[in-house]
Formats: sequence, structure tokens, C-alpha cells
Amino acid sequence: MKSLLLSIGAAVLVAGAAAQAQQPQAHPSTNSAKVRIALIGDSTQTKSAGYGLGFCANLTGVVCIDDAKGGASTKTYYNEGYWAKALADKPDYMLIQFGHNDEASPRHLPRETNLRTEYPANLKRYVEEARAHGIVPILVTPLTRRYYGADGKIHSDLLAHSAAMKKVAAEEHTPLIDLQADSIAYLDKLTETQANALGITKKDADGNTIPDKTHLNAEGSYVFGRIVAVGLGKAVPALAKYVRPEAAKLPPDLQRTVEFLHGAPVKIVLAGDSTVNNGGGWGPGFCADLTPNVTCVNLARNGRSSKSYYNEGVWKTALAQHADYILIQFGHNDQPGKGPARETDPNTTYAANMRRYIDEARAEGARPVIVTSLSRRNYRNGALVEDLTAYAQAAKRVAEEEGVPVIDLNAESTRLLKRMTQEQADQFDAVGHPDAAGIKIDRTHLNAFGSETFGRMVANDLARICPELGPDVKGLPIPQAPAVTPAAK
Repeated sequence: MKSLLLSIGAAVLVAGAAAQAQQPQAHPSTNSAKVRIALIGDSTQTKSAGYGLGFCANLTGVVCIDDAKGGASTKTYYNEGYWAKALADKPDYMLIQFGHNDEASPRHLPRETNLRTEYPANLKRYVEEARAHGIVPILVTPLTRRYYGADGKIHSDLLAHSAAMKKVAAEEHTPLIDLQADSIAYLDKLTETQANALGITKKDADGNTIPDKTHLNAEGSYVFGRIVAVGLGKAVPALAKYVRPEAAKLPPDLQRTVEFLHGAPVKIVLAGDSTVNNGGGWGPGFCADLTPNVTCVNLARNGRSSKSYYNEGVWKTALAQHADYILIQFGHNDQPGKGPARETDPNTTYAANMRRYIDEARAEGARPVIVTSLSRRNYRNGALVEDLTAYAQAAKRVAEEEGVPVIDLNAESTRLLKRMTQEQADQFDAVGHPDAAGIKIDRTHLNAFGSETFGRMVANDLARICPELGPDVKGLPIPQAPAVTPAAK
């Protein structure tokens, strides 16, 4: 790849003894344990929709930490605790990039910051606090959006934020990677169609699939991740030896991800209990939200737990489908009182079972996606009873530890139900489900409207956390019942 433009030149700016002490060439970690390099920023740095994957793939011999957070601005990343977590990860170097969500826009409230005051002040705070923790901060101007003008060139809406960041870098004597300039230079050599092929998709107001001009697919991640890695070696010469001499090639699994985005057929299998299964779960509503490009196989079974689904051989049947993705949800029948053949402890046996599902799905070439348990709809004294929290938390913890996408259906369904009264929530109730024999009102299973509502939640989240599947999810809003209004206090 051709040499990249750096706004502060090939050398890092220094000023005085204090700045000299911050010279990254002298960082002790370069001579001892593995260097730890962290990405600090918004979604354009993440592994799911940014250049995080490609950046880390283009480094060798380092620990690469992606602490970027989708939707973050310089304000919210700090205020919502992500900065504290990033400091706790104890990196040696931080690549700090913000701007996209700092822009003044109705879409970005309350994330936006004042370009002249807050934005630079926040950047300086990050620089100063990083240094106070013995970390070398490196500022990265924001990746350009892929907005082309009639002249066939990029017309960026982030030039002012890039200029503000470069000013902070000069004032703070901080290494800088001018990704804004470098990404514009790269994209100016492409057609708009070629540039769109590096991104993911989104839905317009009418539900049509259109190019997402901000975020990246796996191929785009490797393109721009390489640009950032090369820029890092130039901004911080001591780190140049950790940049691969040749651009990393997209591995087969990520090539497959790009193929899905561009229309390759997809097979999705649902594994779970009766709240997923046909005739009482969200599965039918979910499958109805997918395009004909997707084969959706519902192998959820009534009455099963994470233990019995495996022990009875249903999981083996699910694996035999040779799915591309397997959505896995258990919890309702794992609870105490369900009998020794089914019940599990959320923090031990349940967590171990979910981990086993992940490992075995991967071994068969399928991509596991964890779904936390759909909330029951029981209210006590006007408040929703949240009886599945321990299992939902355990599922999320395992997913995070294993690096698996997670759909937090428990949180989303709970959030919706908390806006309702018992009467309103009962519009989702199933009647005559075999697992609810002897129960007067079934507030666990779903009727057709419930399946449609919560199935749409799962489909929308799947498109968000696995953006390569975005074109395969029909662009319809979540259906809302007329009675869904804030519950009376």
C-alpha cells in the first residue's frame, strides 16, 4: 500500500522534557512483555462494524484490545464508564478516535459535543488521563464517511472534527494518525459502487436495503485496518516492527461473511425451548421476518432446558443441519423446581452447557448466537416479575468470554413489558399450549401477535450484531399493539 499522509509529518512532535518523557520509543513494554495496544472510540473502530478486525490482523507480536463502543462520543464514552474500563485493561498504547457521534445532529442527542469547546477539551482529558496511567495516547482522526459528490470524490462531513483533533495533537505533543485524510485519499481512487462494497447495509424509512456509508464489512475492515496499522508504525516508529510487512489477507470465515452480505444463501437454525418453538414461541415471527434467501429451521422443543436438549439428542439433530448460524436460547426450564433432568445452576452447569453449545457449533462450522431468555409476563403489585435475570446474565457473560454475538432478548422484552400493565401484557398470551396444562392464564408462551412482536425484536438485533445478515432481514418496524402505552404509576 502506498505511503500514507500524516498531518504532523514523519516525526512525532516533541516539546521539552515532559514531552520527551512521553516519547513512545522509550516505552518499557517494547523491551519486555508483549505490547498492549487498545482501540478507544466509536463503532467505526469495532470488530463488528469498523476497522478493528483488520487493524488487529495487521499487527503481530502484540496484544490487540478493541475497547471501542458503538454509538460513543467523546462525552458518552467517558460518562458511561467505557473509559474507566479501557484504563483498567492496562494497555501500553491507546489509539483514540472520536467524531462521528460528536457531530451536532438530532440523531446524536445527547451524545453531541460543542466542536469548539467540549470536543477538544474531552480529547485533552483522554490524553492527560492516559498519560497519568502510564499509557501513550495516539490520536486518530475519524474515518471518513463514504459520501461522494457529483465530481466522483469524497465530500466529508468530518473535516472540522479532524482539524480540531489535529490541533489538540499539536498542543498536547501527541502522536497522530490522520485517518481522515488517508481514508479520503484511498476512497478518491474508487468509484462509489466500489466504496459501497466495503461497507454494510441499513434500512431506509421505507424498509429498503441501502448502503451504510459509515460502517464497514470485513473486507472494508481489512482495508482501513491496514491503513491505520501502517499509520501507527509511522506515527510511533518504535511500533513499526509490530506492523506486518504485507497486508493481512481476509481469512476464509470472513470471506464467507462478505459473501453473506452480498447475497449468498444463509441457513439459520433455532435451538431452544417452547418460548422459541413453533406454536408458542418467537421463532415463527422471527422466521417470517427473513427474506427467501434464508432457510430458517426451528428445532426448538417444548419443555427442554440447556441440559435436557443436549442429553436427549436434540442438539445433535440441530448440528446435523449444517447451519451457517445457530441461535441458542435456554433458561425457562433450567430454573429450580423443573426436576433433576432439566434444572441447572446459572453460574455453573447452565454456563457450562452454553459454553459447550458454542464450542460444538463452531466445531461444525456454524456461527453460534446466544439469545437471552424471553421475559415472562407476570406482574406483582403492578411491577413486572423478573425471574430469569440470573440466567440471562450468565448467558451474556459466557457469550462475552467466548466472543460470541448475543441478542439480549430478556432485556428488550423486559423493557417493553415494563411499559405495560398486566392487562396490556396479556395481549401476547398463548391459549392451550401443552406446556401450560392446568395453568389458568399462560403468561410464558406467545400467541401469533406475541410471536410477531418478539420475533421482530430478535430479527432486528440479529441484523445489528451480525450486519452481514442485514439484507436478509425484512425492513419492517416492530409491530405495536394499540394498547401499548406507558403503564399507570
